[in-house]
Amino acid sequence: MGRQWGSAMRAAEQAGCVVSASRAGQPEAGPWSCSGVILSRSPGLVLCHGGIFAPFLRAGREVLTAAGAVFLPGDSCSDDLRLHVQWAPAAAGPLGGVERGRPGLCTPQCAGLEPSPPASYRRRLQQPPLPAELLLLLSCPAFWAHFARLFGDETAEQWRFASVAPDDEVPEDEEEDQLRLLGWFALLGVRLGQEEAEEERGPAVAVAPLGAVSKGAPLLVCGSPFGAFCPDIFLNTLSRGVLSNVAGPLLLTDARCLPGTEGGGVFTARPAGTLVALVAAPLCWKSREWVGLTLLCAAAPLLRAVRAALGRLFPSTAALAAHLPLEVGVPWGLPLREPGPPWAAAAVLVECGSVWGSGVAVAPRLVVTCRHVSPREAARVLVHSTPLKSVAVWGRVVFATQETCPYDIAVVSLEEDLEDVPIPVPAEHFHEGEAVSVVGFGVFGQACGPSVTSGILSAVVQVDGTPVMLQTTCAVHGGSSGGPLFSNRSGNLLGIVTSNTRDNSTGATYPHLNFSIPITVLQPALQHYSQTHDLGGLRELDRAAEPVRVVWRLQRPLAEAPRSKL
Repeated sequence: MGRQWGSAMRAAEQAGCVVSASRAGQPEAGPWSCSGVILSRSPGLVLCHGGIFAPFLRAGREVLTAAGAVFLPGDSCSDDLRLHVQWAPAAAGPLGGVERGRPGLCTPQCAGLEPSPPASYRRRLQQPPLPAELLLLLSCPAFWAHFARLFGDETAEQWRFASVAPDDEVPEDEEEDQLRLLGWFALLGVRLGQEEAEEERGPAVAVAPLGAVSKGAPLLVCGSPFGAFCPDIFLNTLSRGVLSNVAGPLLLTDARCLPGTEGGGVFTARPAGTLVALVAAPLCWKSREWVGLTLLCAAAPLLRAVRAALGRLFPSTAALAAHLPLEVGVPWGLPLREPGPPWAAAAVLVECGSVWGSGVAVAPRLVVTCRHVSPREAARVLVHSTPLKSVAVWGRVVFATQETCPYDIAVVSLEEDLEDVPIPVPAEHFHEGEAVSVVGFGVFGQACGPSVTSGILSAVVQVDGTPVMLQTTCAVHGGSSGGPLFSNRSGNLLGIVTSNTRDNSTGATYPHLNFSIPITVLQPALQHYSQTHDLGGLRELDRAAEPVRVVWRLQRPLAEAPRSKL
């Protein structure tokens, strides 16, 4: 993952754990399990997802949605609840660093997968499950407020936050339970013996203040896929992505997460291993399609809620709150804006009647978007820039390619300059494998500002030595059409996103396989129009050669065949 991630990876792995819950005397009824974050090793304090406690609530799951329910004491769950926490030991290596590696394969699920290492090695790296108790269940009211704004009301039926595909049969009451539990977390006390307490002296976790991490910043997720299943293999698995979008304490990342990582920690590279958030829902589905984003709850407001709840439930044990991690107080930069310009702000929202999509400003009064967003020349469109208090600017479509043209492009001339919108530098060359990002208003539109997703430039398709199509592994969703594709290294504009991929035989959409028009195809004509207002260069796009049309027909079939469009 690169040199900058070394210390962050070690810190994340040392802060990760897996939590399992079962009923006393009924191991066959469970266990329920999830991931968690170690707030303190001595005394043992763990913050995990609250979903696994639903079967044990004395008053039933409805108590989670009761008016004013912000936290519940530990005795809200039945007496037969049994909790265990498993984490990697904070063992120091010869140079004082954390010992890396996986423990011996000893759990029943993993037995026989590989030869066991020497006993001394196993004793040093293997940490048996430790008993724990539930101190409190809590939620973040601000998280729920933003969740209701983004996912509630008219869009509720389109969204699912489940560990199974939408086509799988899930009882309606179970779906409702999953929604109730989405933003609930739990604070656990881990019971350590005297010998264990002396050994467990791991590093303290630092917490990022709310809003300190910028959209597009790289993130590292540490969780245990499938929870307590085979922790010898899956304990503290790492996944990397970026902070894709922000709505108060509700965060989104494009890091790949799996069921069981609920409650896992999300960390930054700088300062190394600083806790940003916890996973609330690893899989999100919209209109029965996986969107490739993971829902997070910011850690800072959660820990503030923990302190407040502890003060009310355990007023005589203020010492417990003293062991909770503190928020860091250093200035934070914008990692993806180095060394290039602040390119993420170049994306704009384009509205044409009831249709909307993304666009990119290529001049103070010139925006490029897709034809299927603004299909008619002379059409009036409304363009919104990314700052929250910005004023929308009216514009007119001065050019749109013909339906038969392989390049899905429209050009909008604005009546006024767009304020605070940087003009990106167009790239001249493309490098397969380089890190790239897509910025667009997919998924949420203007409700949450533009989203940033990361990946690599997976292919540069050429015709006669000239790039005519770019493919990336960034997650691209409906509404991202017309958005910019940037190079992370240089910050230069690489292309204009046109679509993701849809399998017409199955109906499945693949957000991580998508297509963009290289900016080198458009730049000469855009520059000529910007200087002369002559559309001649843009009209040449409609006369693309047949080999170019053949390439793009893989994405845009002929009119009589089903289309693969956003």
